[in-house]
Amino acid sequence: MALYLLVLGVCLLVIGGVLAVLLTVGTPRYRTEPKDLLALFDKALNSQVGETEWNAIIGYPIRHNEYLEGVRRRASHLMELHGRRWQIAQGKPLLNAQGQEELQVLRDHLAAHTALRQQ
Repeated sequence: MALYLLVLGVCLLVIGGVLAVLLTVGTPRYRTEPKDLLALFDKALNSQVGETEWNAIIGYPIRHNEYLEGVRRRASHLMELHGRRWQIAQGKPLLNAQGQEELQVLRDHLAAHTALRQQ
């Protein structure tokens, strides 16, 4: 009986400790900032980004900034229209020529908007 109570006490202690840790630790949050999008666009324009990295950033909604959400949606739309997913493994660009041009315009617009915000 003493062994049963000892095992029960240890189990309750471990479960209680785990619950206490889980309740005090907050949910991790990832906030996409303009510098993150600019870095991703630069990599995409230099053919250094993979589809997984692109989808990880562009596929994640931005709820804290409407302007950045619009840029993210536009970039996602560019991938739908001009994406060349099957050629990334061969070292070719993520987007075709027209998509590269539109992404460059989007990148320049975001850079200008960010520079104005910082002033």
